[in-house]
Order: sequence, then structure tokens, then C-alpha cells
Amino acid sequence: MNTRKTVLAAILTAALATGLTVGLAAPALADTPEKDWMPIEQVLTKLSAAGYGSVRSIEADDGVWKAKASREGRTVKVQVDPRTGAVVERSGKPGDD
Repeated sequence: MNTRKTVLAAILTAALATGLTVGLAAPALADTPEKDWMPIEQVLTKLSAAGYGSVRSIEADDGVWKAKASREGRTVKVQVDPRTGAVVERSGKPGDD
């Protein structure tokens, strides 16, 4: 996640230095977690307790934590409510693990 912030900072600096507008130069990146969101460590604990393993990625996006993890031999995309930790499975492919 820190790499993304570093890349974004470099892009924004280059855009400002060349006179480009930020809206045209910046890529769409994940949102920033809000202060009242549970930390990533707690999200990982919630995912583990719900039976998910091998979390491949996790990021704040569209007002929720989004993660790619494995469950029952397949890779799934899940959303985690940032305040309650409720997990919603979005999609999965058999044998993608």
C-alpha cells in the first residue's frame, strides 16, 4: 500500500511540474480508510474467522475493504464492512487457488 502512495505522489509531482491538471494525470487508486474503520489487521482476523485464507490483496475502495482470498479451494473477491467486519462474498472461480 505504501508503494501506491509513493507512486501517486511521484505522478502528482510530475503532473504539477509539467503543468498538467491532477485529474488528467492521476490514475484511479483505492480510497483512503477513514478514522473510524477497523485496521487491516482486524479485517484479516475477521476474514480468517469467517473461513477465508491466503489473502492475496486487501485495499480500501468504494467505502469498504475489498480483498481477494481463498475459500473452499477457490479464489473469491470479498467486501468487508469497515466498521462491523461483516463479510460479503462477491465472486469466485472453482480451482483458481
